[in-house]
Amino acid sequence: MAYNIPDNYQNTTPANQLDKKTLNKMVWRSLFLQASFNYERMQAGGWLYSILPGLKKIHGDNKDDLSASMSHNLEFFNTHPFLVTFVMGIVLSLEQNKADIPTIRAVRVAAMGPLGGIGDALFWFTLVPITAGITSNMAIDGNIAAPFIFLLVFNIAQFALRFFLMNWSYKLGTDAIGVLTENAKEFTRAASILGIFVVGALTCVYGATKVDVKIPNGTTSALYSVTEVVPAADVHKYDEYIYKKDDNGKLTDEVQDAGADEKALGVKELATGNFEVTYNQNETRDVTINIQEILDGILPQMIPLALTMMLYFFLAKRGWTPLKCIGLVLVIGLVGSGFGLWPTIWP
Repeated sequence: MAYNIPDNYQNTTPANQLDKKTLNKMVWRSLFLQASFNYERMQAGGWLYSILPGLKKIHGDNKDDLSASMSHNLEFFNTHPFLVTFVMGIVLSLEQNKADIPTIRAVRVAAMGPLGGIGDALFWFTLVPITAGITSNMAIDGNIAAPFIFLLVFNIAQFALRFFLMNWSYKLGTDAIGVLTENAKEFTRAASILGIFVVGALTCVYGATKVDVKIPNGTTSALYSVTEVVPAADVHKYDEYIYKKDDNGKLTDEVQDAGADEKALGVKELATGNFEVTYNQNETRDVTINIQEILDGILPQMIPLALTMMLYFFLAKRGWTPLKCIGLVLVIGLVGSGFGLWPTIWP
């Protein structure tokens, strides 16, 4: 036989204020909001588990009222998991004042809706991209503290919000909804713009995608400086490298054309009686055309930008899912690595 939820509680006398210990206990329980997630009632099971200590304090003296409260709080519920305590505080305030059940239902639905957009803008579009982008780059550089810094920053932010919103919304009651909805649209838009701006900046600052294509382009002759310590008897062997000067005491045209520096040529007597001889030698080096240097000369970080714009095109214009985009990037990475298009990052 189905249980019929009444419109009003039997005991309509407002209950005592919930103590801080009970509020904090429900905050910790809110971590299990999605533990029994399902496609019929979404987070309803986790919601009831989280709020149950407060309901027992409020309706503990009347089992019928507690049953009614648990029943309607087990209805469909879905909101942002990090901001759920905002809804909990409002609902608990209404439960404590023994408001009629249809009102509590309506307020619960009205409060849970806007939090999805606000939470996504605040966490997934702003906090996570910024923190993950910075710490990922630290991890690539070999900093072992990077994952711990990410977890520390992320969890401090979410736990601070959980505890603050629970106590704040419980004190304000239904007035908290007005505060939320009054600036919800502007706040969500501002947070989204900030998140997109930061993600764009991270793309160019931390984008590490480069091409490893070098085209052979013959050879060239280059001079490099050599310094040797030799006995005095062997100094004359280096005359052809050192003393190629004309009658005016300057380097000959032949040596100058080779790019020699007069200051780099010379003999210096040491205290040991030996001589320090400095001279230039020619070296034949291979010349290559580095495609990445050419691209950087046109526009630095062109490859990360191109990949970002490509993924945006598929997401916005072709209706691709993020999973398809991840698969495409994986294929590009594997194929490019197989053909030697991307440089090797790990030794």
